[in-house]
Amino acid sequence: MATPVIETQRLRLRGHGREDFAACAAMWAEEGVTRFIGGHPLTEEETWARMLRYAGHWALLGFGYWVVEEKATGRFLGEAGLAELHRAITPSIAGRREAGWVFAAASQGKGYAGEAMRAVLAWGEQRFGDGRSVCIIAPGNLASLKLANRLGYVEERRSIFHGQETVVLGR
Repeated sequence: MATPVIETQRLRLRGHGREDFAACAAMWAEEGVTRFIGGHPLTEEETWARMLRYAGHWALLGFGYWVVEEKATGRFLGEAGLAELHRAITPSIAGRREAGWVFAAASQGKGYAGEAMRAVLAWGEQRFGDGRSVCIIAPGNLASLKLANRLGYVEERRSIFHGQETVVLGR
């Protein structure tokens, strides 16, 4: 399935392309971005594998992650979407769509993540006929926890993921 394009008032959500690699790699190399997502900046190799995983989601599952860009300028802001990641988390969240978002440090605090995720979740509701999904967030990531709450997520439980406590939220 080709990645659909979604537009909001300020944003364009579109599929990843090879031309996005430099911007993705720069974002994933930012310590402030990865502090709560894996705990360390990603290498270019890890970013490339992530981009291939995004393409695979669309090809195999018919959903995945989008590049989020500023509609007026085409500037890369971040990534947002839905995934099935088969995470090693107990109890399992396998079979549940997992929502996620990540934005470059310069794009944070401007409402882009909320705007993008409202569009992603609306697309998911239309595509799947329901708005159910889960997200996992580090307990110290207060900005993402607040956004998740505004998006209608509620804490289901605390769990351990990759040796760290994580908050599992559902809607």
